Parts: sequence; C-alpha cells; structure tokens
Amino acid sequence: MFPKQNLRVNRQDAEDIAVQALGFLAGDPEKLERFLAMTGLGPENLRAAAQEPHFLAQIMDHMAGDESLLLAFAANQGLPPEKVMRAQQFLSGPPHEREDA
Repeated sequence: MFPKQNLRVNRQDAEDIAVQALGFLAGDPEKLERFLAMTGLGPENLRAAAQEPHFLAQIMDHMAGDESLLLAFAANQGLPPEKVMRAQQFLSGPPHEREDA
C-alpha cells in the first residue's frame, strides 16, 4: 500500500505525470496510434498540439478512459493508480477544483 501523502497532486505533479504518460504511449506504436486516433491528432500535428494548454488533460483523459492502460502505466511508473487519477482530475477538472489535493 502506498503512503497517503504520496497521493497528493499539485499542478507540477499532474503535468509531470501527463508527460510521463505521453512517453509511455509513445513507447508503443499501437498505444500511440490509438491515442492519436481517439484525439483526432496525427503525427504531423502532434508537436503543435503539445503546445496547447488542454493537451496534457487530453493525455490523462485518454489514460483514465482505459483502465487496463491506466494500470499498466501506473505499474510502469511505480505510481499508485489513484495518483494517476488525481492527476487526470487536476488537469481536466474545473479551475475551482484545481487546487493541491
């Protein structure tokens, strides 16, 4: 079991987890292709999309929408799945909910 304090997520934590998630997806062509297909992005516009403020939330929404993907990512990174979900909630939630949780 992970200590409770390890579940806390602030903006930097959430963004770091999202960047790690993108790396995880990019490390497997099938996973990356599925993400691109679901977001409507392509290899030609991925870099430009990555500059958009909502891009990290899209990554985390994609991870949260597939439990097996989320669990594989969390295990790969040594993170509790709950922390990954908190990162997703932080990045995708309404601005008033984006407090250090």
